[in-house]
Amino acid sequence: MPRAPWRRRRTTDSPRPAGRRWAGPLRRSSTFARQVLLVRVGRRDGDPSGATDVALPEPRYTERRRRRYGLDRFNRTGLDRIARAEIDAVMPVSPALAPVVEPDEETGRSIPLLPGERTATRRMKFALVNACTLSSLMLGMLAIFLAMQGEVQVAALCLIACVAFDGLDGALARKLGVASPFGAQMDSLADMCSFGLAAPVVVYASLAGSVSTAAAAVACALVAACAAIRLARFNVSPKDGRFFCGVPTTMAAAVLAVTVAIRLPVPGPVLLGGVALLAFAMVSSFPYAKLARLVKLPPWLWLAPVVGALIDIRLTFALIVVGYLVSGPVLWLRQRRAA
Repeated sequence: MPRAPWRRRRTTDSPRPAGRRWAGPLRRSSTFARQVLLVRVGRRDGDPSGATDVALPEPRYTERRRRRYGLDRFNRTGLDRIARAEIDAVMPVSPALAPVVEPDEETGRSIPLLPGERTATRRMKFALVNACTLSSLMLGMLAIFLAMQGEVQVAALCLIACVAFDGLDGALARKLGVASPFGAQMDSLADMCSFGLAAPVVVYASLAGSVSTAAAAVACALVAACAAIRLARFNVSPKDGRFFCGVPTTMAAAVLAVTVAIRLPVPGPVLLGGVALLAFAMVSSFPYAKLARLVKLPPWLWLAPVVGALIDIRLTFALIVVGYLVSGPVLWLRQRRAA
């Protein structure tokens, strides 16, 4: 049966129809093809996410396609979602190439605990540093248990060991190059448990019988509250390489632990006032020198404490603590006058 003239079959020699009817789909298909090729090149180079440095051209959507996808307005977010869905439909991401991560609540990306290169050596160093932090935490719990059983001096020695491990983990993290935000937050939580809770419990057990129970409880609760405020403020405040803003929690716990360990011969009410004063010094704005600056002092200044420790260690310790607490207001006044 002969074909109708208007249904003539095209041959390879017949020219393609020209005009806007073919040009529009060709432009759209070429744009989409370039997007797919860019994604393929990005994945071939080893980037599982398909991200490239070349900006993908934004496709042009006609009124018909907007009605098809239910876009009432020319919404850029909706168009990007559609373009990405079309690209993924043509070239889906392989499950083997997709990284298995736990998304963050805000950014949708995982935050690694150890930034940088993740080798076996660095992971062992990272584990060693965190082991020191956990040792400080466990020794703080042990100090609480010993204080509950009446072994106050042994509990104070555990707190001194907590101070040593707390200084060791920070030094190791900087020395081994494995310092991380996770380690900083973990160290802050361990300090709250060891120095914000264990130290007041040990002091409360040592004050039993010398002062009223209510007064001792109020003073120790004040130490815990000020330690929490001090640690939270330290986490969000800019760091100064020369001075602390207020007495550090570690140093306050060390003073309390040594006071209990050497059985400082002072009346109970005086000791209770000293505990409250130390708590307020932690949340004060007075500048206190860091240990690194104290070590750099002239050697002849260290001669007096050494000689005093050989004569009477308790009196020497009390004078050193009082001198350090007074140094904060003195430095503050000097800075105010200089300004």
